[in-house]
Amino acid sequence: MAHDHWIGVDIGGTKVLAVRIDAGGAVQSVATRPMPGRTAPYDAVEQAIADAAAEVSGGSAVAALGVSAAGLVDAAGERYLFGAHLPWRDAPVRLRLAERTGLPVVLDNDANCAAYAEVVAGAARGFSSVVLVTIGTGIGGALVLGGRVVRGAHGLAGEFGHMQAVPGGLACECGLRGCWEQYCSGRALERVTRVALGRHLDGPEVTAMALAGNEVARQAFASIGTWLGVGTAALVSAFDPEIVVIGGGVSAVGDLLLAPARAGLRGALQGTDHRPVPDLVPASLGPEAGAIGAALLARDGRP
Repeated sequence: MAHDHWIGVDIGGTKVLAVRIDAGGAVQSVATRPMPGRTAPYDAVEQAIADAAAEVSGGSAVAALGVSAAGLVDAAGERYLFGAHLPWRDAPVRLRLAERTGLPVVLDNDANCAAYAEVVAGAARGFSSVVLVTIGTGIGGALVLGGRVVRGAHGLAGEFGHMQAVPGGLACECGLRGCWEQYCSGRALERVTRVALGRHLDGPEVTAMALAGNEVARQAFASIGTWLGVGTAALVSAFDPEIVVIGGGVSAVGDLLLAPARAGLRGALQGTDHRPVPDLVPASLGPEAGAIGAALLARDGRP
């Protein structure tokens, strides 16, 4: 039997999402599992990954498994070093998952996977200089230069969410204070709304309210959108990309987030009357981008 399918699994703060692609990169099936939690035993997380991969395989002959993980992955793609939302600490995750699933495994950071997917088959197709910012539970990021994902000397490039935006600011799960993702993320959206309304709403509830015209919810998106633009201005100053792609679940509201982000970018970037200002565009592959990118890396090899 020809092994002409590849599986990608994206592990985030709240769920495990798996896809199966064919040789052309088209998604054939999708499966999800709850994420056991950032204090769960390693085995529980790895079993959730294996279960999602088994379900999505659908009995097809699978050539390899790609794994997209939020957090720090070493340059060799062997070890998961650290993440605020996942339990592994300097663990040989690629090997552990290969032994559990019986498949060749490719491991990479979730934003690197999403960036690869968007460059190969999404909103950044045709561009060679791209910044990706993903906004979900936290913020992820990736940089593509010359058409290649830039991982850095130790594999740790792109951790944009933990750039300090406010010295001495809000405490972050990573152990620092004032990280960008504390002001621009799904958790930031929930916090801003909770302060305004005096009660907790989760991200999907806030999103539904904003799309229905609720002014408090719309202002919450305006707040995190402005912070998105301010942080992106620093990335544009540093890397001068052709385009900035905004992905992750929080970006699903479109211009409710992107309009204030574009204004925030112009307000925080020097020389906007005298230089090209890259557009901020929504990722086209949606919340499946990380899993799709992981599957594509399993197909193509991790460059």
